[in-house]
Amino acid sequence: MSKNKFSKYFLFVLLGAVCLSVVAIIQTNTGSIGKVKGDFAVGDAGKLKVIFFDVGQGDASLIITPGGEKILTDGGPDNTVIRKLGEYLPYYDKKIDYIILSHPHADHVTGLDEVLRRYQVGKVITTGILHTAPDYLEFLDLIKQKNIPVEIIDSREGIELDSGARIDFLYPDKSFAGTKMENLNNGSIAYKLSYASTTYLFMGDLENEEYLSSTTPLILKSDVLKVGHHGSANANDKEFLKLVSPNFAIISVGASNTYGLPGFRTLHELGQDGAQIFRTDEGGDIECVSDGMRANCTKLAK
Repeated sequence: MSKNKFSKYFLFVLLGAVCLSVVAIIQTNTGSIGKVKGDFAVGDAGKLKVIFFDVGQGDASLIITPGGEKILTDGGPDNTVIRKLGEYLPYYDKKIDYIILSHPHADHVTGLDEVLRRYQVGKVITTGILHTAPDYLEFLDLIKQKNIPVEIIDSREGIELDSGARIDFLYPDKSFAGTKMENLNNGSIAYKLSYASTTYLFMGDLENEEYLSSTTPLILKSDVLKVGHHGSANANDKEFLKLVSPNFAIISVGASNTYGLPGFRTLHELGQDGAQIFRTDEGGDIECVSDGMRANCTKLAK
């Protein structure tokens, strides 16, 4: 074999080895192309999936519809959400269809800034409430820079997702846009996610859930409750929890947090109502999967 042919052959073999190494690394990190941690496939036919991320003392959750639409609610207190998205989405998938910001406290908005920088976001859903914290102002500035469409929730409206999934916004039912609230928690978006006969209720940090108990009592019943305000006793009124009567209650909370969350009364009331309680400080990420007939929640390995 000539020296020139040998060099070409050696280069071909070397390139082949490099390609195989890259594939091996990708498969190690993602399980396989299109699959990710926990065998959480994007667009899994017939299943709606929700992961409640363990982001410490804060909130962040990802909905993936059967057709692959992705809805990120809140982003936690730091950039942990970026790592979480990388664990559960294929490495090449950099699209988020909707971001929902429940309210602009730092433990909900901070991580969204980096999400806006790194991902293609279809629409941002928020209340337009006034707040001057730096992370929130950066969030608004990035939306403007990237010319991302914004929808302001000021009435009980809904979004039709793929495969029959739907989001119905329950609160606020009036405009908070351009207003300043003494208690930002009570400006939180609360919404209900439905897929066939299964339902999830997301409460943000809303503390005046008694308002929903009095105005929408018949539609609060849900299979899965994303417990309001990290399980605080300031929220989670007894009558409200009875109306929701969830099979599964998800509490996003940081380990050994200084706020004493979740509150004992909240845990007691949820237990009395027969809910199976999952906490991110104890179990890490929580996965809830619905086939349209039944929703089931499990802990994912930390």
